Amino acid sequence: MKAKKFDSDFDQGKDVNGALDLSRARRPKQEQKRVNVDFPTWMIEMLDKEAGRLGVTRQSIIKVWLAEKLEQLASNTPLQRTGEDAGR
Repeated sequence: MKAKKFDSDFDQGKDVNGALDLSRARRPKQEQKRVNVDFPTWMIEMLDKEAGRLGVTRQSIIKVWLAEKLEQLASNTPLQRTGEDAGR
């Protein structure tokens, strides 16, 4: 399919998925890489408890919390301290 036909079909709301090779599609900066992290037992227990409360997996809650923290750091937002850390 030529680009003009593809653009025209797309603009008209037609399904153009058949013209795409989605098997090689990639999302920039979204590639997955497996890492192993060792946590103390108390952290695992607390993660599992919170994950259960939210109805998500342990892996999901770790990813979300890390992403939130990294976004805070990237935007230079001051980190909120709680508990014992607040007094330091």
